[in-house]
Amino acid sequence: MQTNFTAEQLRDPDTASSNAVLRTCVHCGFCTATCPTFLLLGDELDSPRGRIYLIKDMLETGRPATEEVVRHVDRCLSCLSCMTTCPSGVNYMHLVDHARTYIEQTYRRPLPERLLRSLLGVLLPRPGLFRMALTGAGLARPLGRLIPGTSMLAQRMRAMFALAPAEVPAPSPVERPRVYPAEGVRKARVALMTGCAQQVLMPRINEATIRLLTRLGVEVVVSQGAGCCGALNHHIGQHDRAMNLVRANIEAWSKEADLDAIVINASGCGTTVKDYGFMFRSEPDAWRTKAEKISAMTVDITEFLARFGYAPTRDKPGLTVAYHSACSLQHGQRVTAEPKTLLTRAGFRVVEPKESHICCGSAGTYNLLQPEIAGRLRERKLGSLNATKPDLIAAGNIGCITQLSGDAVPVVHTVELLDWMAGGPKPPGVPG
Repeated sequence: MQTNFTAEQLRDPDTASSNAVLRTCVHCGFCTATCPTFLLLGDELDSPRGRIYLIKDMLETGRPATEEVVRHVDRCLSCLSCMTTCPSGVNYMHLVDHARTYIEQTYRRPLPERLLRSLLGVLLPRPGLFRMALTGAGLARPLGRLIPGTSMLAQRMRAMFALAPAEVPAPSPVERPRVYPAEGVRKARVALMTGCAQQVLMPRINEATIRLLTRLGVEVVVSQGAGCCGALNHHIGQHDRAMNLVRANIEAWSKEADLDAIVINASGCGTTVKDYGFMFRSEPDAWRTKAEKISAMTVDITEFLARFGYAPTRDKPGLTVAYHSACSLQHGQRVTAEPKTLLTRAGFRVVEPKESHICCGSAGTYNLLQPEIAGRLRERKLGSLNATKPDLIAAGNIGCITQLSGDAVPVVHTVELLDWMAGGPKPPGVPG
């Protein structure tokens, strides 16, 4: 794709990066076949190719974002299925993230939307505040169905109440910084990202991860000062807030000695942490070097277990597991085989749904900000998962688990099943 940025514009690192991405695109349109919003809406501007044209025009002219641009960019899930499909290697993730930051800097949203986005940007990365908010929302949950109207605000309010759990789990001891010693001879030392929303919604995921790793001879560190990965703020254009969270993680993990890896069990977080090097590409050398090192050390929990020789200790459970491949894992990190291989090794019969490459509609805060589209994607995904007639559904990302839960088939994290078959407790809701 030909671009026409000025030399002055290209002095900006973000614009220079976006220029390189735009020039990679050859207009082939392969991305439209795997874009969830294009499949649902049939609008070229709700496809990656259409959004690329809108973003190119916005950035080249230097004009403030328009309502049209904002509407179509906001509808993007950042599922990155287009990147898996693209034969030219277009890094759409970096382009759309730049566009979102530019939109937040140049476009004034309606007051209710500004307030909602600010609220999400403050609450979700802070487990204490998020837990308090969820507790209040859970108590008021029955009122959510009474909210009238078809406006976007009404839809979002209903979605927020619907996603709030009836009960919020008690805080887990694993939230606190400490070292969990390996059982037997120590074979490795890793830092575990405990995250933000996940530790509030399902602390048992981190508990299962620590049990499983220490049982395998891995010392696990929960680092003082580490917290939210920054993805939630980053993907709604709150650049400065995101970078502050990233800096805190880089500083916390850089202080740890002799780490073999940084293990992440929420794939949405993993995609972002693996991109820290790019996010800090124009920062001072000391920060950039540390960010690149952190990114290089980061692995999904299934990547680590596959390399580390996971093996079950229980008999085969005789259960069929429908594996839901989170977009951030299969498209963002290109981790596809490891979770299925591990589940099979653990004794489960693993099946995959049709359209396994299509997003479930969670996408961070997407199911709160675009509830109508997210709801349609949820029903589509559950339909394809249930068609496999599974006993349960496994996924590697808290957002997907929350999005797909509430149906007849239980949804659990992959690591919970692996922990169970290696001697841990049976996850709640699992039959047998």
